[in-house]
Amino acid sequence: MTRFRGATLLVTGGAGFIGSAVVRHLLRDTDAQVVNIDKLTYAANLQSLPGADGNPRYRFEQVDICNAVDLRKLFEKYQPDGVMNLAAESHVDRSIDGPGEFIQTNIVGTFTLLQEALRYWRACESNKRAAFRFLHISTDEVFGSLGQEGLFTEESSYAPNSPYSASKASSDHLVRAWRETYGLPTLVTNCSNNYGPYHFPEKLIPHMIIKGLAGEALPVYGSGQNVRDWLYVDDHARALSLVLERGRVGETYNVGGCNERTNLYVVESICDLLDSIASHGDGSRRKLISFVTDRPGHDLRYAIDATKLQTELGWRAAETFETGLAKTVQWYVDEQKWWRSILDSGYAGNRAGLAGTKP
Repeated sequence: MTRFRGATLLVTGGAGFIGSAVVRHLLRDTDAQVVNIDKLTYAANLQSLPGADGNPRYRFEQVDICNAVDLRKLFEKYQPDGVMNLAAESHVDRSIDGPGEFIQTNIVGTFTLLQEALRYWRACESNKRAAFRFLHISTDEVFGSLGQEGLFTEESSYAPNSPYSASKASSDHLVRAWRETYGLPTLVTNCSNNYGPYHFPEKLIPHMIIKGLAGEALPVYGSGQNVRDWLYVDDHARALSLVLERGRVGETYNVGGCNERTNLYVVESICDLLDSIASHGDGSRRKLISFVTDRPGHDLRYAIDATKLQTELGWRAAETFETGLAKTVQWYVDEQKWWRSILDSGYAGNRAGLAGTKP
């Protein structure tokens, strides 16, 4: 391995779902020194990084990205060659009920991180300053909702519809502004829906797997016809390291799996996989599916055009939706200790996001 040899990378949110996949990838497939910076909120889990503690190239720092003083100390201590910002509140339903945390972490936190990165970068010697990169990881939800046709590209207009996506859109604009105004060498990625191992149980796929294993009702919003483009998290992690390594400063890269599926199709596929892997004797789990009140402002469809990433950097998704979902379901069946510890710690899996329902 020679990628990132001699480089130190700060990964914010490295104990979260996508962040932990990035840390695992960097430790497994590159020579980077990795500093995981995480506040350890409810969705963070250091158990998602098996073996990391014993790796001499890994360090963990429990720090909130809103804390400028602590961030400054970390920049001074580790003298990083790059930053990958994955620290974020990310659950749409929670943003509907409590938008304040999303404004604080996703906007104020990104601003604070940019300021400290800029302060550090300006003080670097010329060679290190020229090589430094700040990669901000965002979502396709900033673009709003697509109709039945078309794809989001890097030129798509921003039209966020939830407090979550609005906060991420704000953070994207800040990152670009720090590039244009101050010269900080930034890049932005916008990804489609991620799935895979170590995903917190509040999200659709792990939520349905866990409920399906328990033989409980599987609640599908509305008619289940909302469409998402699904991206296996390990494919996303590889894309992010490529963008950091070879992406053009100031550019945006969309990361998508080209795997559009309706929510109902996803849930039905999970039922079928569970039936084949862990039969429970009561017939098909599809009969557990129930349709519930839709999410307020539920975007109809997301779909990403990843052509730029593919042609410029040579990235390709290794997993189709079917192969990735099969791996994911099998992982949740095999690794019940990981997610049962989350349930045992008090996470009840109750529905959030009803505060925005119009009377």
